[in-house]
Amino acid sequence: MGNRRMTNLFLARSLCYLAWVMSDPAKRAPADRVYARAPERQAGARAVRPKDAASLVVIRRARGKPEILMGRRHKKTRFMPDAFVFPGGRLDAADARAQPASHLPRSVEKHLLRSATPARARALAMTAVRETFEETGLLLGVEGSVGGTRDEGWAAVRDTGLAPDLARLDYVGRAITRAASPIRFDARFFLADAGDFVGELGGSGELLDLAFVPLAEARALPSAMITQFMLSEVARLAEATPAQRAKRAEYRWRGGERVVTYV
Repeated sequence: MGNRRMTNLFLARSLCYLAWVMSDPAKRAPADRVYARAPERQAGARAVRPKDAASLVVIRRARGKPEILMGRRHKKTRFMPDAFVFPGGRLDAADARAQPASHLPRSVEKHLLRSATPARARALAMTAVRETFEETGLLLGVEGSVGGTRDEGWAAVRDTGLAPDLARLDYVGRAITRAASPIRFDARFFLADAGDFVGELGGSGELLDLAFVPLAEARALPSAMITQFMLSEVARLAEATPAQRAKRAEYRWRGGERVVTYV
């Protein structure tokens, strides 16, 4: 079966599932219901230190309206099972060794440097690009070399003859998982236009039902509160003035309460 035919079948299956979810309000689980299914830290146990992670919000416009690439996590996954998410994952050591084809925009780096070194900031952006390629088959890259890293994920990128085009990234915000969770991430959310990617939608199978979903409908899908919030931020930034765009959101929990600041 040709790659294009396989891609079309994959998209048809994903869209059928999304249509089934959207057809019945009962299937659109509110954010807190999905979040409540995540495991809770045992009483008396120390809070887990969050691990650095990055996600990439891939956006395109269809008939003038924004659509977001979303995928559903497996129901047996420990962290946010069955929830719709953006592609992304934990920072790996190899992400700091791989080489990009271009540098981050200064405006993006400025926000990342509030909580990371320059090397860490670049590594987080590389994580977002690598994870998106692994999970979706789409690569934000241009001609170049990622260097000699032997990591399996980066070897797959090297085989394409491309390297991450970090200059195409924008920044949405940062979110830290609540302390009550035994699995915690300090995640940075990046944004990029689908037109800057190469490849065909498919990926490793880690995310199910991958599809571009209208932004308004994406916010009705079963997903975590952090995902819902970042979708809101994407919508806000699209309508923001230059002065309003100068600040980005930081989402965290203090004393069991959600706290959002703009910096």
